[in-house]
Amino acid sequence: MSHIHKNLANGRWFEFSLVQQLANVGAEVDRAMIWKKKDERLSQKAFERGIELLDLTIEDSKNRGGKLKELCRLKEVLGDYFMGDNEYGSTEESWNSYFYFFNAAASAKYF
Repeated sequence: MSHIHKNLANGRWFEFSLVQQLANVGAEVDRAMIWKKKDERLSQKAFERGIELLDLTIEDSKNRGGKLKELCRLKEVLGDYFMGDNEYGSTEESWNSYFYFFNAAASAKYF
C-alpha cells in the first residue's frame, strides 16, 4: 500500500500519543469540511489523508482494547458523513465538538 504520509507510516506516527494522533486526524477532517463547500476534489483528498491517519492510529498497538472499538466506530461514522448517506446524522458542528478536546489537549502540551 502506498502511503500519503510516508514518514509517519514508517513508524513516527506510533511515537505520538493517542490525543496527538486524534488531533491530527481532526485537522484533516476540518480541512475536508472546509473544502467540501469549495472544492469536492480537495475535500476528498483531505478526507483520504484523515482516514490514512486514522488507519495508522487503529494499527498502533497502544490503542488496543476499548480504544480500538471507538476508533473503528469513528472511521465508520466519518465514512458515512463524507462518502455515505450520513445515516448517523453527523454535522460539521458535531465533528468540531468531537475533535475540539483532542486539539485542546494536544495544544496544551506545548504551551
